[in-house]
Amino acid sequence: MSTLELCEKYFETRDVYKLMSLQKDAKEKEIKKAYHKLSLLVHPDRVPEDQKKESTEKFKVLSKIYQVLTDSQKKALYDEQGIIDDDDESEGKLSSWLDLWSKIFKPITEEVINNYEKEYVGSELERTDVKKAYLGGKGCLNYLMNHVPFMKVEDEPRIKVMVEAMIAAEEVPEYKAFTEEPAAKRKKRHNKYAREFEEAQVIKERIRQRQQKKDEEDLEASGGNLQQMILARKNQRESNYNSLMDRLLEKYGDEDDSQTVDFSSFEKKKKSKAKKSSRSNPKEKLKSVRAGRVEKAKK
Repeated sequence: MSTLELCEKYFETRDVYKLMSLQKDAKEKEIKKAYHKLSLLVHPDRVPEDQKKESTEKFKVLSKIYQVLTDSQKKALYDEQGIIDDDDESEGKLSSWLDLWSKIFKPITEEVINNYEKEYVGSELERTDVKKAYLGGKGCLNYLMNHVPFMKVEDEPRIKVMVEAMIAAEEVPEYKAFTEEPAAKRKKRHNKYAREFEEAQVIKERIRQRQQKKDEEDLEASGGNLQQMILARKNQRESNYNSLMDRLLEKYGDEDDSQTVDFSSFEKKKKSKAKKSSRSNPKEKLKSVRAGRVEKAKK
């Protein structure tokens, strides 16, 4: 399926501006902010295992749209003809999109998710998602639980009040699956989420213990010097970044300029440093990253 068909399938619209809640003349900063909000909701790393497949597809669609709206030529093609060029897409690019996302935005931590949850719950966006899920599942509360971000069992009374108000205002039809849900179905759902909550707590504790052990090992390796440990982690992050660039050079170094990966949107802070480095060793660098673009070796 094309990107626009997937847009319609997962987000019920082929209008990417409507999907991102943007105007056509939106600045890159606004596009980045809109992309961050939406992609955070469907990021594959923060959804339950049974939702990862659909979440991955949604994430890929949003990533593609972000790339289109931040590329002047691709954006012009969409604005003028309503077309998104999918020729350069392949299923294997998800890892690159995840790397790209992690470079544009700060890492997803529990604090980031919690802060976004506070902003999302009770917002107009949540109301829109509840309405879509109610219609999509024809009133099935299990469907709502799986499609409304952050919705938990304890949110059911609040969500019910929200939907009942929509029914009263004739925004949505009344489905018996919602208004007359069998007690057995409700109990089964509550038991399921109680088990999942306990499992999540166990996993969370294991992660905490692993992190604590790693911190202790890093601190011991640095001779008990906390500053040394922090510096070592900083160097490791830089090494990870350089490894990413090396992979991109290997993958795209022999391709046409039209397939060049553009990192200019998030490499501005490193621009001056990169220029100084390139001037110091101009003859040694056969391949380089300049102005945020991966370039081929000169033959």
